[in-house]
Amino acid sequence: MEPSDLAQKHTRFRIAVCKLAVSSSLVRTEKIQMAISQEEQHAGGGRDYAEPAPQPFLGSSELRRWSLYRAAIAEFVATLLFLYVTVATCTAGVSGGHVNPAVTLGLLVARKVTLLRAALYVAAQCLGAVCGAGLVRALNSAHFARHGGGANVVGDGYSKGAGLAAEVAGTFVLVYTVFSATDAKRSARDSHIPVLAPLPIGFAVFVVHLATIPITGTGINPARSFGAAVVYNQPNAWHDQWIFWVGPLVGSAIATLYHEHVLRASTLKALGSFKGARQ
Repeated sequence: MEPSDLAQKHTRFRIAVCKLAVSSSLVRTEKIQMAISQEEQHAGGGRDYAEPAPQPFLGSSELRRWSLYRAAIAEFVATLLFLYVTVATCTAGVSGGHVNPAVTLGLLVARKVTLLRAALYVAAQCLGAVCGAGLVRALNSAHFARHGGGANVVGDGYSKGAGLAAEVAGTFVLVYTVFSATDAKRSARDSHIPVLAPLPIGFAVFVVHLATIPITGTGINPARSFGAAVVYNQPNAWHDQWIFWVGPLVGSAIATLYHEHVLRASTLKALGSFKGARQ
């Protein structure tokens, strides 16, 4: 065998040995990474819950889905019944589905629903509220008139600023409780505690009522305030109507931003992921 052939074989042998060493190194690296990942999960670094995917902002594709219109009909019927019960007893309450434009706005800001779905929900809620209040008036007009149609107004002795602050604070408590009670992370962490979401939400609304009934009659739901004002249709029902829209919507937006971007730190997580991707 010629020296050149021996040199070529020796070179190929060294290349094969190098490849084997590199492959072994890669296998060891992958095993180490898997072990680290498993340790992080055991230490609490891994998620044991599924986050809902963010919804597109507009969501025009939903126009072709029956589920959108079925949900809108459900919002209409629920708000109609909601207004019938609350106005008939001359008290306010809270949404069971959304049944509240403030809750719908919070879910829109948190990207839980699309803009199209949110707009349709709010329209259905307001229409259902008007029909519910109208049903009360048709069945018991004397009771309806005697209690001012159940319309929300700022109470005697309170300023408009106090009424606005009460609506902002009350809706903040409501929407924050809705997010906390339906949080996927909390549900996974406390899965051994069978707590239904309506229970803490209902208790939060009860507390808000105790604090704000003397001030505004407790609106915290623009659709509820709007429906009663439309059917009662007296000047005093419209004087402060803006308070029962601005207050709940502002309170809802603040609660959503606080829960999503302060407590859940979704903005910081997204920024960290972006930086990690660039590196």
